[in-house]
Amino acid sequence: MKHEDLGPIISVANQKGGVGKTTTSINLSASLAAMDYRVLLIDLDPQGNSTTGLGVDKKKIHGSTYDLLLNESKLEEIIICSDFEGLMIAPANVELTAAEIELIKVPKREWRLHNSFTEYHGEPFDYVIIDCPPALNLLTINALTASDRVLITLQAEFLALEGMSQILETLRRIRNKLNPQLTLDGILLTMVDRRNRIALQVEQEVREYFGAQVYQTVIPRNVRLAEAPSFGVPVLKHDVRSAGAQAYLQTAAEMVQRETALQEAQ
Repeated sequence: MKHEDLGPIISVANQKGGVGKTTTSINLSASLAAMDYRVLLIDLDPQGNSTTGLGVDKKKIHGSTYDLLLNESKLEEIIICSDFEGLMIAPANVELTAAEIELIKVPKREWRLHNSFTEYHGEPFDYVIIDCPPALNLLTINALTASDRVLITLQAEFLALEGMSQILETLRRIRNKLNPQLTLDGILLTMVDRRNRIALQVEQEVREYFGAQVYQTVIPRNVRLAEAPSFGVPVLKHDVRSAGAQAYLQTAAEMVQRETALQEAQ
């Protein structure tokens, strides 16, 4: 059971790389914070791009998600403030690369992140977003075991649906063996260029097959989204009027609506 001060925990996942997981993790988190929610972004990708994307120097951090998983550091000990009000981050650095090998020797290795949540004694958060690595490995399994829901980012390209069966099968196995409460938050289409016939066709197929599980909002291909990480800021700070910034604000609003509907249904 998760800690009551960490409310909904959502993993952003897809075993493919380059499909907008980190971009979504950063900008969805920032958009929720802009709506006056307290948000914790957990960087569980060894590349640490969510960390640098929020302007954090990975060489100067005093604790990371590696320490959380393997050195028994407390979650509240590694959380640091970003420059974006309301948004905190549990950072990652290159040490996390070794975590998968070292976790193999650890008892109950799939539960390390979950246990850190149950033992949390810090300030409360309204949302916890986990940026998962581009692989269905022990780091991702830790994230899914600790999460309430999963947001799958799906690039609007010809081979986009090919990997969906693999991640959905992983979710089914996690539910059966580790986390029966895990649900699909939704599917977010990313890097959409509606001038492209294939992108339109992929979007149509995804919506026909998955229905209401697909977010109405889509994330467009956008220069400002691509530029923002090099400045160490979310796109909301880089160019709030850009199509990318507006799309993530709409996505955050849609996520909140889904959360409200879920609570009312319970």
